[in-house]
Amino acid sequence: MPVGIPKVPFQGPEEEDASWVDLYNGLFRQRAIFLGERLDTTLGNQIVGLLTYLNIEDPTTDIDFFINSPGGGIRPAVSVYDMMGGVEADVQTICIGTAASMACFLLLGGEPTKRIAYPHARIMMHQPIADLTINPSSGIDRFMAMRETAWLYHACIKGYAQRTRKPTWLIHKDMLRDTFMTPEEAQVYGIIDQIGMDTPEETQAPEIID
Repeated sequence: MPVGIPKVPFQGPEEEDASWVDLYNGLFRQRAIFLGERLDTTLGNQIVGLLTYLNIEDPTTDIDFFINSPGGGIRPAVSVYDMMGGVEADVQTICIGTAASMACFLLLGGEPTKRIAYPHARIMMHQPIADLTINPSSGIDRFMAMRETAWLYHACIKGYAQRTRKPTWLIHKDMLRDTFMTPEEAQVYGIIDQIGMDTPEETQAPEIID
């Protein structure tokens, strides 16, 4: 039987008593933001709003951005990416499952030295999805839509190149196909800076007792 979103107690600095809030509301008040689904315009605007509010509230304390997403539209992702770089507070990105497509781009956009993936996370680069809201009705409109898509696509390539310090031709080549990476491979590539938990080098087999 589904139980819905759990409630947790939260007491603000100026509150005498704790109040019960849903789990994600409580985590948000602790400066934790979650992207756990496909990113669309509505969700992108919500994340931009949360980043803005948390930065106004305290620009000196880090914001933790947890990512487990198959990606989404290029426009909302670019808006979140720009806001992550625009706030004064450092945004620490943490991949806790999958960061694919534009979710990988957001993982990349965290504060340098503060981009993390957990040991069993999967990171995947590929071409972004063009989610232009216009409905081309003529050849000129179609041309403008294609030009806009190309501009956003090259902006993503430039962002990858700046963050990973790799040439744009290599980024373009790797984005032409689905490039899956382990956390170790993503760290070498320059998408993340560290792996969240150290995995044991060897796992000892359990002793068999007759």
